[in-house]
Parts: sequence; C-alpha cells; structure tokens
Amino acid sequence: MHKVYKYNSCFSELITQYISERRNSGFMFDNPAYWLYRFDQYCLDNKIQEVSISKKLYQEWASISASETKVTQNNRLQALRGFSVYLNTLGIISYIPHVLPKAEKNVPYLMEDTDILAFFEQLDRYNPHSTVNSFNRMATEYKVLFRVIYCCGLRNNEACSLKIKNVDTVHGVITIIHSKGDKDRAICLSEDVRKLCSQYKAWLVSLCPTSEWFFPGKYPEQHIPKTSVDRKFNEFWNATELSKQTDKKPTVHSLRHAYVTKRMNLWMKSDTDLKVMMPYLSQYLGHKGPVETYYYYHQVQEIFETIRRKDKISSRVIPEVRYEKD
Repeated sequence: MHKVYKYNSCFSELITQYISERRNSGFMFDNPAYWLYRFDQYCLDNKIQEVSISKKLYQEWASISASETKVTQNNRLQALRGFSVYLNTLGIISYIPHVLPKAEKNVPYLMEDTDILAFFEQLDRYNPHSTVNSFNRMATEYKVLFRVIYCCGLRNNEACSLKIKNVDTVHGVITIIHSKGDKDRAICLSEDVRKLCSQYKAWLVSLCPTSEWFFPGKYPEQHIPKTSVDRKFNEFWNATELSKQTDKKPTVHSLRHAYVTKRMNLWMKSDTDLKVMMPYLSQYLGHKGPVETYYYYHQVQEIFETIRRKDKISSRVIPEVRYEKD
C-alpha cells in the first residue's frame, strides 16, 4: 500500500504519471513520491508556471536548510533529478545535474552476540496489556518479524511487505518479489525458522483469514508499516542495559548487517573459501554483487583474529619488533 499524495502545481499531472510508471515497473518509489510532493508544494508556494525545470529552479530547490543533513538533501535531489530525466524523455527540456551533493557515510552500529541476545530478551518480554485485539496480535507478529529479519538477513521493507502466498512453510522458502533494484530472489529457511513461520502462519490465518499479508498492520488489509517496525525496534533496544552504554544506536538494518557478518565469520572460522561463497551470499541478500556484500564486513573487528590465525607468512615478512630497555 502506497502513501497517496495530491499534487497541485503545474507539474502535477506529469509527476503523477511519472510515479505511476515507476511503480508499474516494480519499484516501491515511496521516498521519491514524498520528495516530489514537497517539490510540488514548493512550486505552488513560489507560483512556478513554466512546465520545465530550469537550472535556476533546480538550484533554488537544491539549497540546503540549516536543519537538513547531506543525506536528506541528496535524497530529495535524487528524486528531482529522476523527474528531470523523465521530462526530457517527453521532450520537455529540463536541467539535469551531473553531480549531486555527496551524502555522509553513516557508520552503522555493529551488533554483537550480546546485543542481539539483549534485544530479543526485551522483545520476548513485550506484552501490551491491551484490550485491543490488534495490539495483542501485533505483539506476536513483532516476535516473529524481527527473528525473520535477523535469521534471513532481510531488509525492513522486504519483511513488512511479505505476502502469505510467498512464504512456503512446507519447503522452507520465502520468495522476495520486486525488492531493491526490482529484483526477485528466494530465501531458504533453516529448519527452526521454518517451524516458527509454519506455526505463526497457521495462527495468523485463524485470526485474519482474509489478509494477504504475512505481517498485517493494525488493519489486516494493510501490511505493517516500516515506520512502526523502526519505532518498535528502538523501543526494545532502549529497554536494554546495553543501550545505556553507547551513544550510537543500532537500527533495524543492524540485524541484517549482523546476519551478514555472522555468516561470513562462521565461514572463515571453518576454513570455507569466501571467494566461492560470496557470490551465493550476495544473491541471497539481493545485492548487485559481492563487492556490495563486502561493504557490510569492512568494519568488523572479529575478522582480524581469524585473519591472523590464517596468515602463515606475516611473521616472516614483517618480523616482530622487540624493544630493549636502556
């Protein structure tokens, strides 16, 4: 289910047409739709009448506000650039910037085993104590949803938009449809996760027989919103003692990150050839290629212990330096 925005500027019909075409091609396109709504409002407020994005209009819209981060600025300009490209394909000459402001690299919080354990302990304690049936239902959903994200390395939106028909609990396969980059892929479940999903699926169908979603939201005809999952993750993490010991906070994506690094560490410790396995892992995660998967790994400290264990020649090439006291 997509958020529907009402566009009213001179670009309104073209923006609506552009978003519709992108979604018909399999893209979620919710974030660009929001930023084009903001651009549409900007054009209304500034009485823009010409149906063309001039360099002047782009630069005025591109100006960063005092409270805006580079990441946010980059997101909204990416959205406008894509729309400009679309306008040019229709013969409407519009400015296309060659370089966009570079977003800052956000160093993620790397969840260790103790973090994961503490998070799930808080999750399993969750009881809304509510007379509203949907709240009690979703309390159970969260316990399964976060385990599926962590144990399968899913993206937040992939888990939220899972349909019941795409979760095969007999053969233990989840099919991801039209994910990032408009890719489809199959996720094989471990036996314990398959059993968990099978029990949960039977329970869910008995409660919400008409819902098509594996994780329905407050209203069963809609899937659980990504923002709700983000909010609940923060709630459970903030309830842990470990959350009080660090300034940097993990996010839902940290569970996916933890899955990747854990999987790679286990392979390295068992002397499994990463060069052989990385293409499979990359495809499993829905990445463009192994290089994108290695990005998850470049900050993990645990790897250095494994590398030192495997390194047979470093002590000969770079001998240990011994210091003598005067």
